[in-house]
This record gives sequence, structure tokens and C-alpha cells, in this order.
Amino acid sequence: MPKSASHDPERIAGILRKSHEKLASSLHADSPTHHVMAGFSDAYRAWLESVSAKPQTLLDLQGKYMQEQMNLWMQAFQPEAGQEAKPAGDKRFSAPEWNEIPLFRYYRDSYLLTSKMMMQAVDEAEMDAATKRRMRFFMRQYLDAAAPSNYLATNPEALKAALESGGKTIEEGMKNLLGDMEKGRISMTDETAFEVGRNIAVTEGAVVWENDLVQLVQYSPLTEKVHERPLVMVPPCINKFYIMDLQPENSLVRHAIEQGQTVFMVSWRNVKPPLDKLTWDDYVETGVIAALEQARAITGADKVNALGFCIGGTLLSCALAVLAAKKRKPVASLTLMTALLEFSDVGEIRVYIDKNFVEKREKKLAKGGIVPGAELSSAFSSLRANDLVWSYVVSNYLKGQQPPAFDLLYWNSDSTNLPGPMYAYYLRNTYEDNLLVVPDALTMCGVPLDLKRVDMPAFVFAAREDHIVPWKGAYESARYLGGPVKFVLGASGHIAGSINSARKNKRNYWVNDRLGPDADKWFVQAREEPGSWWVPWTKWLAPFAGKLVPARAKLGGPKHKPIEPAPGRYVKERAEIGK
Repeated sequence: MPKSASHDPERIAGILRKSHEKLASSLHADSPTHHVMAGFSDAYRAWLESVSAKPQTLLDLQGKYMQEQMNLWMQAFQPEAGQEAKPAGDKRFSAPEWNEIPLFRYYRDSYLLTSKMMMQAVDEAEMDAATKRRMRFFMRQYLDAAAPSNYLATNPEALKAALESGGKTIEEGMKNLLGDMEKGRISMTDETAFEVGRNIAVTEGAVVWENDLVQLVQYSPLTEKVHERPLVMVPPCINKFYIMDLQPENSLVRHAIEQGQTVFMVSWRNVKPPLDKLTWDDYVETGVIAALEQARAITGADKVNALGFCIGGTLLSCALAVLAAKKRKPVASLTLMTALLEFSDVGEIRVYIDKNFVEKREKKLAKGGIVPGAELSSAFSSLRANDLVWSYVVSNYLKGQQPPAFDLLYWNSDSTNLPGPMYAYYLRNTYEDNLLVVPDALTMCGVPLDLKRVDMPAFVFAAREDHIVPWKGAYESARYLGGPVKFVLGASGHIAGSINSARKNKRNYWVNDRLGPDADKWFVQAREEPGSWWVPWTKWLAPFAGKLVPARAKLGGPKHKPIEPAPGRYVKERAEIGK
């Protein structure tokens, strides 16, 4: 009889050995994980010193905590206690079993009380703002991990499922765990349900130009007439471009084409040696600037319109500043989606980045090396650990469920590697030193950089609940551009707020034509509108796109023969875990 995948000793031993090797590597003195943990250790010591300096405050907090714990225990087995409402807004404890069974109700309430007390102990400690921010983050990480919902013995939903299935859910959970250990990441979706070019990234087009770093995809028209100026989209280089072309009903690419735009997409290479020595200037010049030039050459247009998403927007803005310094202005309008130029407010990702971390990464990556996409993806997931980590631990491993098919989460798991010198430059000059907004402080592609030279009309979109690009940071960034700016704030987060299909026309957005120095004042005075921000964006874009002309019958041109069908081979290259 063949061995079950979850009972094969040789397979399990091999997986554990590889996991041990990966863990040892991640804790090496030069690894990013080691630098992050060192930063936490410093914050933890500072916290201990602070609470020790005021023992009475700690004693008062402990006394209150013990009294409330005693009350919880005494009330836990009261018959009427089960009628109490579950904690508002906490999805971890939404199942009725958490309220109906006294023991698990106590586990839940005791955990929530302990979490409240521990976070209060951090808040009341006297530490500098940066240290307190880091300590709060890591304390929350610890408390999120310690939740009783994350463990089989203290999760009544998982125990009930195991009993009802005769242990089948535990066996399936073990299979899922072993499979994820082999992959090196937690499965968030059914990855067998999707294939790039088959049922996602399916908008018709062709790769019409390429170099070692990027492919340029041109999409087929869907209207009889198109605007004479094309739209060039620059996606983030830390993710695949098809977030903007998932499926027809939520594709920003298709939406723009339906409005008569000729759309070109930059597809970044998933780098590996010898491309591991590429620099930030390489990404600006041979990535963005080259793509803009090729799109102009293919269409014969006097100018193009350009859109940059996340770090793609940062790169695009740098490219336009470089071109302006060289007295070249080939772009009629600029659209930025959830992008930062001014980096004083970067949100919770700041806990991972400090002077010591940046210096160590610079030293390690100065002459080359690959920054695995999985490293960046894990850091961003940790900012929303309950939603992006622990919820899948519970469903996949404790309940033995298979994750559902979800295109956005498939994309989220399809990360992209970066070259070390480019990444180190980005960390140093944006997150650490915030030099992009200092006129002529940086030299790129041989010229001084000044974002005020980026003086074409700009549409800047931010998302109100964005944990990667805080909306106030995007707002402040918009104020450093040199031309007229229309700022629009959408609902939801970094991805769900950006990819808000006009077909579904859900959610809402805020507009206010006055871009003053105070983001909060802008919001108070803003007008709320229902629906997708894509609608006002396409109306804003149309006047800069030129007159309508007959749609181009063929993609590419005499000097730009189609190389292969969209989405191209670059986007299909998967990042190698740990490489």
C-alpha cells in the first residue's frame, strides 16, 4: 500500500531538514531576519528599563490585571455568561463555539485581557517614538501569534471539525503544512486554479520590444477609434504587472482600452545573476525611460501619457525628472497610484528599516546579490498578520481546509526578485534619508534630480486604509510635483482600493481641488462620491490623450515586430524561494 504524503517518514525528514537549513540561514548574522530581530532586542531592552524605572506603575497594572483575571474565572462558568456578545470586530472569535462553551470563552476573554494589558504596558513606557513604535509592533506580533485560535487544543472550531470528521481534518491539515513547508510559504489560494496567460493576464496583445530588464506589451484596441497618444503603465517592480490585468471584469488595462486608450505595459524581469548587479539608474533608464521612448516610436505620437503604481510610480517620477533635466518632456500627463515620493510617513514598515539595517544591507548588497521577492512579501504580510498569516494557519492546518481560488491572492504569492544594488539604493535614499524631495540632492543617470521639474498635469490616487503607502504620505508626495495636481482618495487598502473595477462601481472616493499643506484639512473639506475612482480618472485623462484616430490595425511597427503574444515570458518567470 502506498504511503500517505503526510505519513512518509523520508519525505517528512527531508522537509524538516530543508526547513532547518532555511531557518539557520535566515538567522545568520548578515541576514535581514537577524537585523530585524536585533532591532527588536534593542527595543525590548529599552522597554524593560522603562517599566523597571517605575515599579509602582507596573505593580498597579499587574494588580488590575489579576483582579480582572479573577473576575473572568469566576464568571466563566456562569450559565448566563454565554449570552454575552462576542468581541466586536474580531473575526478570530466570531464562531458561536467561542461564546457557548465556558472553557473556550475563558480562553478567549483571558487572551483579550492579557493583550490589552501588555499593549498598555508598552504605551505607558517612556521611550522615544521610534523605539515605542517598534516595541508596539513586535508586541502585537507576539500577541497575534499567541492567540488561542491559532492552536488545535484551544480552538473549539478546529476541535469540533476534527471530531466530526473522525480526524480527517487533522490529516488534511498535516498534508497542507508539509506542502507549504516544501514551497516555503503559506498557501493563500488554490494556485492550481490560475495560470498567467490562460485565465489571468488575458487581455489580448503582444510583446513588441524587450531588453534584458523589461518587456513592453502593447494591447489590442477594443474600439474603432483610439486616442492618438498612448498610455504607458509602469507597475511595481517588486510584484508582477498583472495586478492591473487580473481578469476582464477587474482589469484596469481593459478598462483603459475600452475608453479608447492604446495601452502599453512594462513587464519587469524576475532578475537572477548576472542581472543581480543592476542599479536604480538601470531601472530608471533601461526600464522606464526606454519604455516611454519605444511607445512613442511605435505609435508616432508626439507625447505619451504615463501611469506608475507603487514603486513603479516612484521610478516613473524619477525618470520624468531625469528627462526634464535633459530638456526632454515626452509625457503629457502623469498618473500616480498609491506611490511615495516623500518618505517621512511610510507607515508600519518603518519598524523594519533603521540606520543599522540599511547600512548592513548596503554592505552586503553593494557589489551584487539577489533580494528574494519572498523576503519583501513576508515583511508586508506581517503588517497584517491576522489577516495574511494566522487566518491561513487556522484554516489550512488546524481545520484542514483547502484555500479557495482567488486571483488577487494568487498574484500576491507570485513575487519578484530584485537586484541588490538597486534595492540598497532605494532603501538608503528614500526610506532612510528621504532625498528624492530634496532638490538636486541626488544625481540619477548623470543629471541632478529635482521633482519640481516634473511639471505636467498629474492625477494622484491614494487609498485611505493603505498600510504600505499611507494616504497622507501619498498626499504629501503629490505636493512635491511641479505641475497642477488632482488628488483623489479612495476607500479600502493598497490593492483593493486601487483595483476597484468601474464595472462593479463599488466603494467610494473623496475629491477636493485644493491641495493645501494639511492632509487632514483636505479630507474634512473633501466631497465624498460613490463608486470607482477609475471613472473620474478616465475623464481627467481624456483631454491629454489627443484626438481620436482610427484604431491601429496591427501591433508594433516596421521596426517593432511582435515578439510573442501577451502577457510575455518575463511575467511567467517565477521567483526561486531563497535565491
